[in-house]
Amino acid sequence: MAVSEIKGLRDDVPIKLWTKIEEVESEALTQLRKTSSLPWVHHHVAAMPDVHFGMGATVGSVIAMKGAVCPAAVGVDIGCGMAAVRTSLTASDLPDDLKLLRHRIEKAVPVGHAGHEEIPKYAEKSPIWKRFRTLHSKIANDGDMLGKARKQLGTLGGGNHFIEVCLDTDQRVWVMLHSGSRNIGKTLAEIHIGIAQKLAHNEKIIDRDLAVFLAGTSEMDAYRRDLYWCQQYAAENRAVMLALVKDVVAHTFKDLRVRFEQPIECIHNYVAEEHHFGEDVMVTRKGAISARAGQMGIIPGSMGTRSYVVRGLGNPESFESASHGAGRRMSRGAAKRAFTIDDLVAQTAGVECRKDGAVVDEIPGAYKKIEDVMAYQADLVEIVHELKQVLCVKG
Repeated sequence: MAVSEIKGLRDDVPIKLWTKIEEVESEALTQLRKTSSLPWVHHHVAAMPDVHFGMGATVGSVIAMKGAVCPAAVGVDIGCGMAAVRTSLTASDLPDDLKLLRHRIEKAVPVGHAGHEEIPKYAEKSPIWKRFRTLHSKIANDGDMLGKARKQLGTLGGGNHFIEVCLDTDQRVWVMLHSGSRNIGKTLAEIHIGIAQKLAHNEKIIDRDLAVFLAGTSEMDAYRRDLYWCQQYAAENRAVMLALVKDVVAHTFKDLRVRFEQPIECIHNYVAEEHHFGEDVMVTRKGAISARAGQMGIIPGSMGTRSYVVRGLGNPESFESASHGAGRRMSRGAAKRAFTIDDLVAQTAGVECRKDGAVVDEIPGAYKKIEDVMAYQADLVEIVHELKQVLCVKG
């Protein structure tokens, strides 16, 4: 059951948290209370143990709505999620120095704002381009946007996105990555959030950042069309990246004839149509994964800590959800002020990764302790594999 519960701004919509209230910053609690005031929210608002303040709506929140959906409760990185695959390699197969492998991955997968100079064969084959012209006119009629979206399919991005090589407790080697819908997802999200904020039914809500689309309207239909396209784009983006990284690993260890198992995949910024507490609802998970009974998922820590492959327990109280990661305990700006490059070097000891000022905001100390996060959600998921990275690529 939830660790804590606070009263919402609607008497019939409490906020249930899988963490202690004192571990959540006041700004995030205010956001959750504002969300609870919306007349379309169903039953309660669920906050995962990685919950923290977000743009527009809280990261680590799960919100079920009847007849409406809030685009800010999905976020601007529509479809962001994870993929992980176990290989036939073991720790003893890896060289002592992993710098060459990291550089090869960075060469194969553009990071930051970059795109591919030449579109990879995996991206060229994607069926999503057939529906590009159905998107919002600002996107569909923009040839430059199409070109950028094609070149960014199979790219990492920046921020907390990463590609890692990890070891599990049996010393098996895994490849794991985290990314979303890149620039086109962000652009479409911002277009639709702007549209929602101008709709008349949102004039009286407590916070225009929480503007919603109503079921049965043309605006909702348009948002869902673009939303689902972005969710597919994000999934394709991870699939192309995974294929590119697998090629690098297979080439680097060609004498070992590396085999790869089926990938485990999950999504953590999205909308799904589900049934909870007796009603058909639209569920937004922003920084949260689906954790239905038996469903596999991935919960990463930071770039110097452990990550977990998990199996859902189907807890109805959390809308069958769990956290998407460790969750930030301080903003990027605060992290840059609090930590130095020397701190980054110390906290990522033993990990082959960038150790420069551009990634100080991703230092492990800026995140909550993943062990605490996992302990708080023991009734939401069970741990199947514990992973520790030995290589991390950041944007």
